[in-house]
Amino acid sequence: MLLVGREMSDFGASYRSGQWQVPRQMKAWQMFGAGMENLGRDGQPVVIPVPEPGPNELLARVDAAGLCFSDVKILKLGPAHPRLHGRDLANDPIVPGHEAALTIAKVGADLTDEFTSGDRFVVQADVFYQGVNLAFGYMLPGALEQYVLLGDELLRGDEGLYVIPVQSQTGYAETALSEPWACVVHAYRTDFRRQLEPGGVTWIIADNEAGDFALGALTEAERGPATILVTSGPGPLLEELQAAAEKWGAALEEVSLASGAAVAEIKGREAADGFNDIILLGRPQAELIEASAAALGRNGALVLVAEEPLAGPVEIDLGRIHYDYIRYLGCRGPDISEAYTASRNPQLAPAGNALIVGGAGPMGQMHVQLALESTEGPQVVVATDISPERLATLREQFGPVAVDKDKQLVCLNPQELGEDAFDHRLREIAPDGFDDVVVLVPVPALALQSVQYIAPGGVINFFAGMPRGTMAQVDLSPIALDNVRFTGTSGSRIHDLEATLRMTEAGELSPNRSVGAIGGIEAAHEGMKAVQEGAVPGKIIIYPQIEGLPLTRLDELHEALPQVAAKLGPGSMWTNEAELALLGSFLE
Repeated sequence: MLLVGREMSDFGASYRSGQWQVPRQMKAWQMFGAGMENLGRDGQPVVIPVPEPGPNELLARVDAAGLCFSDVKILKLGPAHPRLHGRDLANDPIVPGHEAALTIAKVGADLTDEFTSGDRFVVQADVFYQGVNLAFGYMLPGALEQYVLLGDELLRGDEGLYVIPVQSQTGYAETALSEPWACVVHAYRTDFRRQLEPGGVTWIIADNEAGDFALGALTEAERGPATILVTSGPGPLLEELQAAAEKWGAALEEVSLASGAAVAEIKGREAADGFNDIILLGRPQAELIEASAAALGRNGALVLVAEEPLAGPVEIDLGRIHYDYIRYLGCRGPDISEAYTASRNPQLAPAGNALIVGGAGPMGQMHVQLALESTEGPQVVVATDISPERLATLREQFGPVAVDKDKQLVCLNPQELGEDAFDHRLREIAPDGFDDVVVLVPVPALALQSVQYIAPGGVINFFAGMPRGTMAQVDLSPIALDNVRFTGTSGSRIHDLEATLRMTEAGELSPNRSVGAIGGIEAAHEGMKAVQEGAVPGKIIIYPQIEGLPLTRLDELHEALPQVAAKLGPGSMWTNEAELALLGSFLE
């Protein structure tokens, strides 16, 4: 409905204040099973009653919702998705959407001293309640509906509030996009510990020809593992372990290991939840390395200490690096501590070279933008993608940013170049390799191809969410010989979202650059298809309060909504002014 008889600024003030009449019914994209055909009914959202908040609940208006490839994964897997815990969707549907900008519409009677109608929030989607992961947009109702109820899980979760306050002038799209942006920020904030896991279980395994090794700075920690296992440890190292175990009050046990196949048995006996650190000394066989990696628990470290190349490639689980935060570290030795202490922090190397594989996709664009806008980031950023259209959009959007920051942005299409020319160009740009390689394409072959381009001391981040059990043959020798590090992250934490939101509100980050298309509540179905097919070069933002607006790319706005297009920024960039014009055009 067109806004008549009021100035847009008056509308904006009224809308943002939360002085909004809540209807009795609303549209919601309930999901009844796996597959696009089970999102809503007949390709349309369902109409359901707007819930009334209880005494300790809040009713929030959903102002903007970003669509994510993670939403597509839920649709593909349905109840088999690990975060849905086998839920009976046919009888107990969920509402997806975890990138949300909310305004409080109603406050429960017992919360009036803490919250007020009109308060604005962004949701930290990774919710833990009573020790269980009940993520927003997964087990908890998400943002692809016009109103959402906020209860104990979000307001009184294990980490407190899972909704972060937002300033009144912050745009709705940039608020919702703070959630995926926080995942990107998290990737460069999550450093690995520099010591053996305090209170954990460490296992040190040496081959029969291993030389002399020392724990070095690892013994300086005030706290150490609760249990230390050692297999075939050289005499001096064993004496050092005995002294360290006494200092830490740790149990020290020598264990024999006939073959790699016995690792799982020892894990079951000594570390039911997995080892925190497994340190392999010398040139272990692939079977032992593979079994050791499988025996690690969440946040575990596989440490390779060797002076010579390993015997051959090793099969590793790429999915566990991403989802379970498994780290691969190493050094030449004899000082084992160098694997931990000399390993670079996760921040992009200052004045270095960064290779972003899949850099023209929605999340890839964020990594490219962060690399270019960072004052201490890389000097050269190479983004690869097989879509000419997406690469063209990337150049248009971020070429000026690179010039402004006195950096170099190189966009390469490996499909167009061909394998040999692509390889030649990468080695021409970074003869010694790339300091940072970020993999955003969930294709094992591309992930493996990327490993060969890491520079000594470099970091490869498997950011793409490949399922656990995605195995790949990798030469791990550079981890020990060149101090290369394999890492990966999934999601974000509350402090990451807070930091991202503050960066946005301080003008240090421009999430609106990520927007590629917009739509009203009904457009979410088509939007999900577009995400699945990679049809939009950027993020898709759904405005649930708007009805009747189909999925519309920003480069189509000049024809579809000229009054909104007039408020776009350079390069058809989405702006808060364009957003307010859009809302004002449809809402009364």
